[in-house]
Amino acid sequence: MGNAAPGLYIVTGSSRGLGAALVAQLLHQGHTVLGIARRPHDTLPTGPALTQWALDLADAGPAATRLGEWLATLDGARFSSANLVNNAGVLSRIGPIDDTSSEDLATALRVGLEAPMLLTAAFLRATLGWPGVRRVLNISSGLGRRAMAGSASYCAAKAGLDHFTRCTALDEAERPNGARVVSLAPGVIDTDMQVSLRGSDPEGFPERDSFVRLKSDGKLVSPGDTATRVLAFLHRANFGDQTIADIRTD
Repeated sequence: MGNAAPGLYIVTGSSRGLGAALVAQLLHQGHTVLGIARRPHDTLPTGPALTQWALDLADAGPAATRLGEWLATLDGARFSSANLVNNAGVLSRIGPIDDTSSEDLATALRVGLEAPMLLTAAFLRATLGWPGVRRVLNISSGLGRRAMAGSASYCAAKAGLDHFTRCTALDEAERPNGARVVSLAPGVIDTDMQVSLRGSDPEGFPERDSFVRLKSDGKLVSPGDTATRVLAFLHRANFGDQTIADIRTD
């Protein structure tokens, strides 16, 4: 484990998969957590350390406003660190963009890129004077760094997330107690997204068989194991030295 003292953690996409695993482990470590997802996670431990907001990040403006107002009510000196984990993402219909509705394409970009930008801005404004370490961890993907047919909106959102991270890290490096900002690819995780990829139409998704093999060959990592590795990365003393990272190689 990294920090022994309690920190504040905001995790998006907290209702399932990696997000839910991150929240569960952070609560077990004694931290205070705000989870944001379209619906609450019913099996997460209840208590004063966990707050859950049911919000749709396809409409991120109200969520960012609410986050800023909520953070303004807290005493930053209570926490050893303040952390924003932008984990939420949406996979639109697999296939060429002309076979995908405009609504689905827009949702993928709003959840995957617009929401992290707005939430990060609100988080940085509200915690500017806090004395502890401030961190922003953007959960990216290898698909933000290589193109894949049938996944234009997801790949574009993750590529944008990487470059947004680079720019924000440069801004924060110029500030006293600037936030440490990293975009991290977490590897291949056994989640509902993988189920969607394996079940897609191979005519619109030429790489479908490679995802089928990942499952059959046992190469998918559980959300819990991935969460352990992600939190170990987040709590490194040198977190932020490398802005773009991959859990499998860094």
